[in-house]
Amino acid sequence: MRFRSAAAALSFAALAATACSDSGDVASPSTPSTVAPTTATTGSSTPSPAATGSTTSSTPTPGTSEFRASTRSYDFSAISPVVQRFVDERGLDGAGLVIVDERDGIVDEEYWGEFSADRVSLIASSSKMITAGVLMSLADQGLLDVDAPVADAVAWGAGNPQITPVQLLSNSSGLVGLLPDMLYEPYACQMSAAGSLQDCGASIFTTTADDADVVAPDTEFRYGGAQWQVAAALAEAVSGKSWKQLIDDTYVEPCGVDSLAFNNQWTQFGRLAAWYPSEFAGDPTTLAPTLNPNAEGGAYITAPDYARLLLMHLRGGMCGDTRVISASAIDRMHTDRIIDAYGGLGGTKGYGLGWLVEHDTGRIIDAGAYGSVPWLDLEHGYGAYLVVESSIADGDALASLLYDPVAEAIANSR
Repeated sequence: MRFRSAAAALSFAALAATACSDSGDVASPSTPSTVAPTTATTGSSTPSPAATGSTTSSTPTPGTSEFRASTRSYDFSAISPVVQRFVDERGLDGAGLVIVDERDGIVDEEYWGEFSADRVSLIASSSKMITAGVLMSLADQGLLDVDAPVADAVAWGAGNPQITPVQLLSNSSGLVGLLPDMLYEPYACQMSAAGSLQDCGASIFTTTADDADVVAPDTEFRYGGAQWQVAAALAEAVSGKSWKQLIDDTYVEPCGVDSLAFNNQWTQFGRLAAWYPSEFAGDPTTLAPTLNPNAEGGAYITAPDYARLLLMHLRGGMCGDTRVISASAIDRMHTDRIIDAYGGLGGTKGYGLGWLVEHDTGRIIDAGAYGSVPWLDLEHGYGAYLVVESSIADGDALASLLYDPVAEAIANSR
């Protein structure tokens, strides 16, 4: 199946939810609640006047990766009423928003309802840019040639001898993606916490049960799915490290993002968790330990920690004074790869390595099925991380209301 638009590709979770809802297999959306925001703003002297409730301070301090001395003044007061109204109308449990500036670091941090700076959320496909960065870091270290066939690096790569890592990371490998069948049987291990990442990646790449459904690499955009599990298994193999250790070494230690980790939640709650699994409740211990984390959609993290990863991207791969990923690799992740490889998605959308590229707006986005929407405006040097615990429909709808006021507040600060 060839996706005609990025929106179609990125709405796989909503489609899966619709398909499963009649049988009760999918978690229900959050029940209505009345919520109020808390605010922490860096770079302005007072919190947003629209905010109510307690104030949570997370002003960066010298020595942290997000600190920059600044004389700029930021006014994000137009944002809080928009989010508050949306949360109330949709009956959400809350929301979080962290805005980052390339020079000044974290410049606004606000929470509504049950959300707070230390709330850990599952982020589904907002995991993709994180996973892509691990492989690009391995390339920087000389452990992986992302343009050479997987078969050059691991024996099981012979199962699909033409596919390269960058094709896996740009959803262009030709393997079956999440649509039309999110639970495609030959790749079932990708959604299971059982087994190991190495065994899962090898079985996906070597099975012959998918022969009738696989197409040549760089001929179709097939969003998500097993190709990401293969990429992570490859990373383990060439590094000799577990996925957990790779995440810790690449991000957690150099960037201080202690909340970041991966699991494989999709079928752990007795159903396909295509809507946000409320049982998680911000507590990673509700998930069983696994050696087979879901590489494309199994990350969990707090909002400030994800924002620090966005800062790393804005700052050319640097967390503070530590080089995490080379500037050239970061640029490559942000650049529309598929338009040159096979004409891309058509229209104004493209895809890099873990990032959707919007040519008309200048934004790159890595939205997730559970309502997380990280975005960067590379030209103007800022970005934001929005999180709700619901669905991609809610996250996308709220983000669309925030793009302009965030851009205007950043522009006015300069």
